[in-house]
Amino acid sequence: MSELLTALAIGAAFGFALERAGLGDPNKLSGQFYLRDFTVFKVMMTAIVTAMLGLFWLGRLGVVPLGALYVPETFLLPQAVGGLIFGAGFVLCGLCPGTSCVAAASGRIDGLAVVIGLFAGIVAAGVAFPLYAEFYNATPLGVLTLPRLTGLPYGAAVAAITLMALAAFAIIDRFARER
Repeated sequence: MSELLTALAIGAAFGFALERAGLGDPNKLSGQFYLRDFTVFKVMMTAIVTAMLGLFWLGRLGVVPLGALYVPETFLLPQAVGGLIFGAGFVLCGLCPGTSCVAAASGRIDGLAVVIGLFAGIVAAGVAFPLYAEFYNATPLGVLTLPRLTGLPYGAAVAAITLMALAAFAIIDRFARER
C-alpha cells in the first residue's frame, strides 16, 4: 500500500509541475511542432539529462546498481509505427497522455476527451491484439542503449548527451531571440 501511495504522491506532484509549467495547454504543446514554443523540449530534455546524470553518479557511487534497471527490448518496426501514431495523436490533440490527464484534472473538456480517447484506444488495442500480435513482435533487436549502439563508454555517452542538450538549449535561445 505504501508503494501505491508513493506512486500517487509522485504522480500528483508531476501533474502539478506540468500544470504550473503550462503544459496542460494544447496551444503551448502544439507550439513545439510549429517551432513557436520550445517549453516542452526544454522541460523534457532537462528531465532526461537530470535523470541520466543522477543515475550515472548514483551508479558510480554504488548507490544504484545500474545493471538491475529494466531497459525494454527494441522492436524497431512496431515501435516506429507506434511512435508515428503517438505523434499524430499529439499533433491532432495538442496533448500527450500525461498532459491530457493534467488538462482533464484542470477542468479542460479537450483534456477529458483525449483521456477518454486514450482509454478507448487501449481497450480497442487490447481486443484487437490477436490480429497484430505477429507484427507486435516483429524486428526484435534486443535491448539497445546508446553505449551499445555507438561503442562509446557509458560516461562518454552521458557527457555527449549532456553537451548536446546544452548546445540545443543555446541554439533554441538564440533562435527565440532572433524571432
